Amino acid sequence: MFAHARRWFLSGSCMVFALSGMPSHSQADEGMYLFNDVPRELLREKYDFEPSEEWLQHLQLSSVRFNSGGSGSFVSSNGLVLTNHHVASETLAKLSTEDRNLIEDGFLAKDFEEELKAPDLELNQLISIEDVTDRINKQITAGDDAEEAAKQRRAAIATIEKESLDQTGLRSDVVTLFGGAKYHLYRYKKYTDVRLVWAPETAAAFFGGDADNFEYPRYNLDATLMRVYEDGKPAKLEHFLKWNSEPAKEGDLVFVSGHPGRTQRIFTVEALEYLRDKRLPSVLDLLRRKEILLQQYGLEGKEAARRGRDELFGIQNARKAYTGMLAGLQDPQTFVAKRGRQDRLLAELKKSDENASLADAWAEVAAIQTEKAELLDQSVSLRSELFQIALRIVLLAEEDRKPNAERLPAYTESGRESLLAQLLSPAPIYDDLEMVKLADEVALLLENRGPEDTIVQEVLAGRSPKQVASDLVTKTKVKDVEFRQSLVDGGLDAVLASDDPMLRLARVIAPEYRRIDEISEQLSEREKQAYADITQATTMIEGTGGYPDATFTLRLAFGVISGYEERGERVDPTTNFAGAFTHSKEHEGQEDFDLPESWMNAKENIALDTQLNFVCTADIIGGNSGSPVVDRDGTLVGLIFDGNIQSLTSDYLYTDVQSRAVSVSGVAIPEALRSIYRAEGLADQLGN
Repeated sequence: MFAHARRWFLSGSCMVFALSGMPSHSQADEGMYLFNDVPRELLREKYDFEPSEEWLQHLQLSSVRFNSGGSGSFVSSNGLVLTNHHVASETLAKLSTEDRNLIEDGFLAKDFEEELKAPDLELNQLISIEDVTDRINKQITAGDDAEEAAKQRRAAIATIEKESLDQTGLRSDVVTLFGGAKYHLYRYKKYTDVRLVWAPETAAAFFGGDADNFEYPRYNLDATLMRVYEDGKPAKLEHFLKWNSEPAKEGDLVFVSGHPGRTQRIFTVEALEYLRDKRLPSVLDLLRRKEILLQQYGLEGKEAARRGRDELFGIQNARKAYTGMLAGLQDPQTFVAKRGRQDRLLAELKKSDENASLADAWAEVAAIQTEKAELLDQSVSLRSELFQIALRIVLLAEEDRKPNAERLPAYTESGRESLLAQLLSPAPIYDDLEMVKLADEVALLLENRGPEDTIVQEVLAGRSPKQVASDLVTKTKVKDVEFRQSLVDGGLDAVLASDDPMLRLARVIAPEYRRIDEISEQLSEREKQAYADITQATTMIEGTGGYPDATFTLRLAFGVISGYEERGERVDPTTNFAGAFTHSKEHEGQEDFDLPESWMNAKENIALDTQLNFVCTADIIGGNSGSPVVDRDGTLVGLIFDGNIQSLTSDYLYTDVQSRAVSVSGVAIPEALRSIYRAEGLADQLGN
C-alpha cells in the first residue's frame, strides 16, 4: 500500500530530503520516465513499440494526481476517476460518522444526487511541461554562499510560478530534476469539487490485512470511483481511458502512468549509509511509537477505533514499508554495485585535471549527511492536526507581509488557493484523538530536547504533556472553520492579537521551526549543487540518458506481465476471484481473511475465473498507488495498488528478478460492480 507509506513519511518533519537525481543506466524495465523524455529507442528495440505524441498526450491528460498522496485516472466522459480504496481512505474517513463508517462498510451512490462531496480533496491534471533551467540558473549568482543561493533560487522559482499562474490560471509548480541540474515548470488544471461514487468494504479492498500487505499472490479489490464536477455538474471530459474487456496475459507489454513520490537512486554511498544508520532507524522508532499510541487509543471503543483507523493504517503500512527498505540497505550486497560504480566515476575524474574538481561533490554530500544527522531530533513540528493548522496560519500571516519572491515555498501566491483549501477544510477533528496525539508529541519534544530547553519550558509552563494537550484542545477555537477564516482575513494583526492557546503555542514554536527550516533549506541547496555536479560528471563519463529521481510528478513506467521464482517455486502472475474464496477458507478464523458479507452472498453470481490481480515488471514506488495500467493501445487493463516485498528496495535500486508491481485487474472491477454490488449502471459508464 504505497500511498499511505509516502503520505506518512512526508508529513510533519521539515527535515525530509527528497532530492531528484540521475540513476545508473537503466537495466531491465527500470525507469520512471518524464512524459517529455520517453525512451523511444529503448521501447522500439526491446518491445517493437514507439508511442506517438498523440498516445502520450492522451495518457497524460487522462492521468490525475491526488493531493492527499496517490494517483488516479479519468475513466469516463462524465467525470469518473479511478483510484485505490487506500488512496481514497482519507476522504472516506472524513466523510464517515459514528453512524456511517464508509471505510469499513463501503459506499455506493445510486445516482448523481447521492454522490458525496469530499471536504478538501484536490486533483491535478498535468497540462504542460516547460524547461526553465536556464532562467533559474541565471538568477543564482551567490556562488558558494548556500544561504544566499537558496534565497535566489527560491525567488526565481516563486517569480516563475506566479507569472505562470497569472498568465494561465493553472496551478504552476517548478520541479527540481536530476539533483538540481534541471528545472521544469509543470502546469496543472485543478479539480476541487470531487465526489465519492463507490468504494468497496475494507474487507475486500485490504483482504488479507497486514499479513498479505506487500506480498503476492494477492486477492484485493483495492479500487474506488470518484467523480469530478465543474459548475456543480459532472465534468465533461475529452480525455479519459477506454476500458479493455480482456484480461491481461503473461508477456503483455504494459505502461504505468502515475506520480511516484520520491526515489533516492542518485544518492551516493555516504547518503545511503546515512539512511541506513540514522534516518530510517529514527523514522521506524517514531512509527512504532505512533502505532502503539493509536492502537491503545482504538481500544477505548468502537468509535475511537473508527476515528483513528485511517492514520493507524497509514502508520502500520509505513512501518512495514520502511522495515523492508532498511533491511535492503542492511544487506551488504546492496552497496557492492553502488560503491563500485562510485569508485569508478571518481577514478575517471582524477585522470582529468580539468574535471577533477567535480569529485569534490561526493565529499560535500558526505559532509552534509553528518549535518543532517544533527537535526534528526530537533523537530518542533508537532504532529497534531489542530497545531499544524495553527502553525500554518501563523506562518501564512507572517509570509503575507513579504514580497512573493521572498516567501517560503509553501506560502507563495501560486499555491495559495490549495493551501487555503486545506486550512479551511470542514473535515471533522476529534478532540479525544487530538489530545492523545498532541500529548505524545509534547512528551517527545521533552524527550528529544530536554527539560532545560527554553521552548520545552515555554510549552510545558509547569504542566505535564497530558495537561498541556488537554488545555490546548479543550480551549482552542482553531477547530472552528469560521475562526480560522477570520484569522486568515485579519492577517498578522489578528494572529498576534488572538489569545487562543493553540495560536499562542504556534507563535512560540514558529521561530524555532523557521530556524530549523532555514538550516534544512541550506543543506538542501548544497545537496542540489553537489548532485548537479555529480550528474554532470556521470553524464560526461557514462553518456546521457536515464531518468530523474521521482518527485511526485507524472512519470511513465513500463514492463511486462510476468511471474517470478520465490523459494524455488513458481509464482504465477495472475489471480482470480476463485482464489480469493480459497484464500479465505485457508485462513478461516483469521479476521483479516474474512471476505465481506456482500461477496459471500454473491458468490454464485460471480464469474469466479475472472482475473482479480496481476503483477508486472514496471518500476513503481510510493505515490504510484492508483496509477492506471494501460496496454499498447492505451486502454486500461489494471490499477496499481502495491508492490511485493521484493520491491521495497526500489527507493534506491531496481531489479526485475523478483520485484513486481501489483495491480487490480481491469476486468475485476466491472465484474465486482455487476455481480457483487449490483451497480450495473456504474459499470456501464466505465470507459464510455
